[in-house]
Amino acid sequence: MSFYDALETRPAAEREAALMAALPGVVSHARARAGAYAELLRGVDASGVASREALARLPVVRKSELLARQQAARAAAGSAPVHDPFGGFAAVGWTGLPHATGARRVFQSPGPIYEPEGAAPDYWRMARAIHAAGFRAGDLVHCSFSYHLTPAGSMMETGAHAVGCTVFPGGIGNTELQLQAVAELKPHGYIGTPSFLRILVEKAEETGQRLSFTKAMVSGEALPPSLRQWFAERGIAAFQCYATADLGLIAYETPAREGLVVDEGVIVEIVRPGTGDPVPDGEVGEVVVTTLNPDYPLVRFGTGDLSAILPGPCPTGRTQQRIRGWLGRADQTAKVRGMFVHPGQVAEVLRRHPEARRGRLVVEGEMANDRMTLKVEADGAPAGLAERIADSIRDVTKLRGAVELLPPGSLPNDGKVIEDARKYD
Repeated sequence: MSFYDALETRPAAEREAALMAALPGVVSHARARAGAYAELLRGVDASGVASREALARLPVVRKSELLARQQAARAAAGSAPVHDPFGGFAAVGWTGLPHATGARRVFQSPGPIYEPEGAAPDYWRMARAIHAAGFRAGDLVHCSFSYHLTPAGSMMETGAHAVGCTVFPGGIGNTELQLQAVAELKPHGYIGTPSFLRILVEKAEETGQRLSFTKAMVSGEALPPSLRQWFAERGIAAFQCYATADLGLIAYETPAREGLVVDEGVIVEIVRPGTGDPVPDGEVGEVVVTTLNPDYPLVRFGTGDLSAILPGPCPTGRTQQRIRGWLGRADQTAKVRGMFVHPGQVAEVLRRHPEARRGRLVVEGEMANDRMTLKVEADGAPAGLAERIADSIRDVTKLRGAVELLPPGSLPNDGKVIEDARKYD
């Protein structure tokens, strides 16, 4: 079994100690160099943030706040240059900005949200995932992620270079030209979305061309088992990774095909949607990530994605924790009788009642005839609890809702806090 480096197989306790030892410096650096964190972490003793319990007491920052702060900076600047285009979350910039060095590229993701790319080799830490997918030094890689606006192409190319690969920057579209390049250069593997790989394979089959790919590292979309098998039947071993434009690599697949192994450069928490409260291992919740990246020091960044900790170590010998993979989105906001109800409001209702363990707000009925029922796991059925919870629902959401008390373990472990079961036909 080949590993990218010795970090992957170090004792789990050694890794945890190293991450927790680095955490106070991460928090201190973010507060000192990123204006948004100077505000969000005001009054926090960075030296005391040296455990997961202490980390869990810090606020979760979500993409919506990142977008809002960037928009506010642009609005404040008017026609003048934007003082801080990254909304106060980055510790790098270029001449004329608060941090005048370090940014090599700037990317734009939908929103728009702008992300910096620093100058460190393999800045997005993608090499570990690419190596786990079977790519090795000397391979020619056909990369079909976008090379403009969004960072995907650069993320994958810099990771492939760190492994020692040569890269053909195919980008997106131009299917016929890309197939011509594959036929003439015969690359060893593919990096891109699974859907575009399928398009390439199908187009090639129409003309009798057999692609040279024997391996693929895919991301950006789900890779269902049926599609993975479809690739395998054509001689392509496909692996997937989980990454974002803000954080870089979060987790990656190994030859064991059991969940995704968390990257060595991040701290991952799984929290109850709408809160920053970690859930027990195995329970589905939102993925929250703290990155050790000094250029873009995101602390407790909520991805909005659902997953769960997978127990036990990877059979390959990698000792880092694992997650089950992408299990849906945590943003389950629903509009009920003209008003938005958020997962955070459900969490606030439950927080007011210590007897309540978990809850799920089910919205039913037909349009214009909405009904809300908060299903709550509780020990027994304390007298008056349902009525008190109903009062809290009305107080927090300004809407009326029924309450159904259930024994612990009754609700599905799928991370849903709000279930929209209405009929729209």
